[in-house]
This record gives sequence, C-alpha cells and structure tokens, in this order.
Amino acid sequence: MDAMDGGAQRSGLQDPPGPGSAEQEGVPGEWDGGEGPPEVKRSQPLFIHSSSRQPEEEPRASSLPSIPNPFPELCSPSNSPILSSPALGQGPPREGTSHVVKVFGEDGACRSLEVSAGTTARQLCETLVRRTRALQDHSWALVELHQHLALERCLEDHESVVEVQSSWPPGADSRFVFRKNFAKYELFKSNASFFPEVMVSSCLEANKSMAHSELIQNFLNSGSCPEVQGFLQLREAGRKVWKRFYFSLRRSGLYYSTKGTSKDPRHLQYFADLTESNIYYVTQGKKHYGTPTEFGFCIKPSKVRSGVKGLKLLCSEDEQSRSCWMAAFRLFKYGMQLYRNYQQAQARLSQPPWIGPTPLRSVSDNALVAMDFSGCTGRVIENPSEVLTVALEEAQAWRKKTTHRYSLPAACQSSPLSAAIHRTQPWFHGRISREDTQQLIGRQGLVDGVFLVRESQRNPKGFVLSLCHLQRVKHYLILPSEEEGRLYFTMDDGQTRFADLIQLVEFHQINRGILPCKLRHYCTCVAL
Repeated sequence: MDAMDGGAQRSGLQDPPGPGSAEQEGVPGEWDGGEGPPEVKRSQPLFIHSSSRQPEEEPRASSLPSIPNPFPELCSPSNSPILSSPALGQGPPREGTSHVVKVFGEDGACRSLEVSAGTTARQLCETLVRRTRALQDHSWALVELHQHLALERCLEDHESVVEVQSSWPPGADSRFVFRKNFAKYELFKSNASFFPEVMVSSCLEANKSMAHSELIQNFLNSGSCPEVQGFLQLREAGRKVWKRFYFSLRRSGLYYSTKGTSKDPRHLQYFADLTESNIYYVTQGKKHYGTPTEFGFCIKPSKVRSGVKGLKLLCSEDEQSRSCWMAAFRLFKYGMQLYRNYQQAQARLSQPPWIGPTPLRSVSDNALVAMDFSGCTGRVIENPSEVLTVALEEAQAWRKKTTHRYSLPAACQSSPLSAAIHRTQPWFHGRISREDTQQLIGRQGLVDGVFLVRESQRNPKGFVLSLCHLQRVKHYLILPSEEEGRLYFTMDDGQTRFADLIQLVEFHQINRGILPCKLRHYCTCVAL
C-alpha cells in the first residue's frame, strides 16, 4: 500500500437515524401512572365527560352505534405506511411492516407488489418470474432507474428493495424496471476480457509468475478487487468542462493523478469513497451532461438524494474500459458478497426443478392430471409408469411432426401459417428500428451471443439477425428465396438454406456458421 493510501483524509458520513428515532419523534408518550394527568397537546382531541366515570374506561357516545373506522392507518401515525413512509424521509424501513413497491416493464406497464422490509432484489425477481410465467434463470434483474438524471444501475441480488426505494426523494421520477441483464455475472465467466492486461498492469508486475487469467481468477475467488488504472474524462464540479485524468483504483479508494500518469503519493488526489456510493450507467450522456463519448458512468454518494449537485460524472473511451471500471467498482464495494451471489445463482440454475422448495402453484395447475383419449371416452391415467410412457410417445410424435414440416411440398411451405410461425417466438421483435435494437441489446447486456430477430426496414421481405459480439452489435440480413417451388431463408447467398427462421435460429444456437459466435441469449420483453 502506498503512503497515500494510509494518509488520505476524507470527511466521515453521519449514520442515518436508527429505526426507533422515527417512531419517537412527534408521537406523544404514554402516561406512566405518576402524579398528575398526562399532558394534552393542542393537536389531540379533548373529550368532555358529561358524568364521572372510571379513568380506565374509554369515552364513547352511547347513543350512537359503534362504527369501525375504515381508515385506521390514518389515525395511528406511528404504524401508518402512508404517514410514516420511509420515502418521506421518516427513517429506514421497519422490520415486520409491509410496503408497496411499483415495478415497471420495458413496455411501460406497471405492477404494484406488497413486500416486507427485508425483501431482496432476487426474491422480488423470482416473484415476478412466477407471475409473468417467464423462463426462470439468473439473468432477470431489477434495475433502479432515475429518468430525470438519466442514470440507471442493476440492483445486486442481496440488496433490500424497500431500503433502496426509501432513499429516493419525494416526488422524484425514479422507478424499478424488471428486465434481463445477461452481463450481471459475466465478469466471473469471462474475467480476462473484463479486466484487460493494460488496465491491471500493476498487479501483473507484482505477480510475474502468474498468468493474466489465473491472477484475475484468484482475485475473484477471494472476493477482492485488482488494482485498476487508466485514463478517464472527468467533468469539473459546477462546470460543463471535461478534463482527462489518469485514475487508479486502490484498496483505500479511487484516486486520480494531478501529474500525467504519476503514481507518486504527492500527485495522487483522493476522489471518491466507493463504499458509501452507488455506481450508475449514464444512459443519455451527451444530451444531459455533454459527455465526450457515449460510455459515461456516475458515482453517486448515498447522501446525495436529488439533483445533479454532488454527482461525480466520468466518461470512458470505449465500452470495454467502462465495463472494466464498473466491474471493479462492484467488487470493491461488495467483495465476497458479490461472489456468493454468483455461486447461489449458479446453484439455482443447476438445481433440478423437483429439488428444493415447492414452487407456488395455481388452482388450475393442481387440477392437472394425465388423460388418455385413445378410446371412445377419456380416462385418467393413475399409473406413474404409464404416464411416463405416454409422455415419451407424445414427444416422439411431435418430433415426427417437426421433421415432416421441413419436408413439406412447396404449396404447404408457402402457407401463411408457415410464413408467420416465427412471430410466436420470444426472440422475434417485429418491426423495430436499428437504433432501438442496439439500445435494447445494450440494456440487456453486451455479452457475446445476445441476439434478436427483426423485420428489415430496407428490404420489405427480408429479416435481420442482430447479434452482440465483442461488446458491439452486428446486423446480418436474412433473405427469403425460392428454388424449384420451395421457399427457404439464407444469410450467405444460398450456401446454407433453412426452411424457416426457427430452423435458422436453432441451427446457429448449436453451430456458429458464418457468425462470429453462437447464439446464446435472446432478448425478450415480458408483459407485467
């Protein structure tokens, strides 16, 4: 550790008020039974007694019937989720209370969910996956979006949703978005590409006996962050001027050099405390902040609730550099917890569906039984062995139908059903523009193999396969053609032919073909 690491001075942050402080403020205390009646405040109703009665008896009008209060939460501020909401600055959420969280889909639809104070982002995603009947995997994520600041970040699996929501200022245009994020744990799978050698050169010099990938893997397994350095554009506070500095992420925090690439402690200036901050992507940097490139990100201290003041805006030269900094910041802040989240996600992915907690099932699911309609009337199959045999026979029948579909005559292949069968697939997005395609793939993760199929804007009969490779989105034209009365689709001038788009996608999920990589993850949007 350099001398600067131990000698850096930074102002400490005051701890937020505890859970009990919000309950005691403004709530009248109880009478302890001592001398004198309890003090009556002006804001409390005063009951006038017409006759003497016991002090313990509750005053009420005997001539009127007892009507229950339809809004009891409005009469007890200490227990009211409305009057004492954490979002109004009343302190951190209390355990045991329920809170309403609104989650938006990528189509703008909203769904309100009632959750407890300790609900994590992973638990909320699993609930939404069940309710939307989406395919369960660890790529579903909850994104915190601040539209007025053009900032967004993916919540970690262990983060409390209610706690994050309570940090939003009242009336702010902030929301949760439920969508895919294939790059969430990609740093543990493709660590060498996330941490290029030029940005971790200091660690490589200190460990010359270890290979680059082995060194990064050791850091990840131990939950620690390698020392990262590189040039970044920094926006000066209170000005719209951007300047280029050499930054270095060390164990004590983030620094930048005031003299070129010097690492001398005299030239290192402390920049930010990442443990008390959140890191956000800047979605529209040139429009809102005048960023030099489209690869901006922001360090937002936890004490900054609203407004641009206090934000530390940075900008990378390319997507690889930004991905490296963002991954390093996550490791610096969460450490071993991030690696445990990844291990738990992998365990859930490899866990068979019949092991573990029983999933929630609807009444209609519980009423499903195996039926045999081979005779004149249907019968319920009660023998488990017979059920398995019937299922295997049904699967074999569907395989024969699929094989037969690819060998149909031309009259059947050109039918409207065959021509439109791809519209039922989750990877098909219809008439979407090239710009919207790149934004959608960028939001769901610039990972090798992320793809979608859309209609071509230039060729009315063609389609386009949009694929991400090396953090760039490439587009491949799919053209229909007809030969000897048969319709087929091709991307290489007829060298490789496919009966329909489904066959084309399934082939390239197994074989690379003319593409730079296989199709791994398809972009999809679910309706909440």
